[in-house]
Amino acid sequence: MSWVLPPAPPVGVPVEGGGLFPVRRIFCVGRNYADHVAEMGGDSRDLPFFFTKPADAVVQSGAVIPYPPGTHDLHHEAELVIAIGKGGADIADPEAHIFGFAAGNDLTRRDLQAEAKAQRRPWDMSKAFDNSAVMGAIRPGPLGDGLIRLTVDGVERQSSMLSMMIWSVPEIVTYLSSLVTLAPGDLIYTGTPAGVGALQRGQSCVVTIEGLSPASVTIA
Repeated sequence: MSWVLPPAPPVGVPVEGGGLFPVRRIFCVGRNYADHVAEMGGDSRDLPFFFTKPADAVVQSGAVIPYPPGTHDLHHEAELVIAIGKGGADIADPEAHIFGFAAGNDLTRRDLQAEAKAQRRPWDMSKAFDNSAVMGAIRPGPLGDGLIRLTVDGVERQSSMLSMMIWSVPEIVTYLSSLVTLAPGDLIYTGTPAGVGALQRGQSCVVTIEGLSPASVTIA
């Protein structure tokens, strides 16, 4: 049977060493660093919760993107991104399902998020908008502890260690797989440390994680 409309083109993220990683879904962990939980007014060690972004929200490192509509308070959030290479439900050996890792930036329309929280409404339009998932190239293989850092126009805004995550990478993959069947091509943004803040037109933002390619973006 033929398509009644042309299918959307696949979304790919560069892989170090060559090739493209096909993006299927994007899951994001909310509040996974104790210092960020504190700055957002929450409690630590709650069970992880997730929100999603569409696959075509991915922006490759080095891109220039427009300031998004509907907001006056666009925020940066530096994050480690997990790339899933092998699917499954109720995963017991998460390392065997991880293809690799990347640096990411979970852009957020903070004013829309605050309004949604106040009215007890979904966050979708504060998180799942166009160009909201910035990513560097994926490095295949395991990743140890390292510094996660974000700068805006060269000035440091966020800095922490990956080991400061409340829920570790294996715990995140295992828990998420108990809620949905993970599939090859899924990405998981693992949460951000303290120091989230506003981005203005003309500013450049860079996320660096030890051992990974940077994720940079400029706001037009």
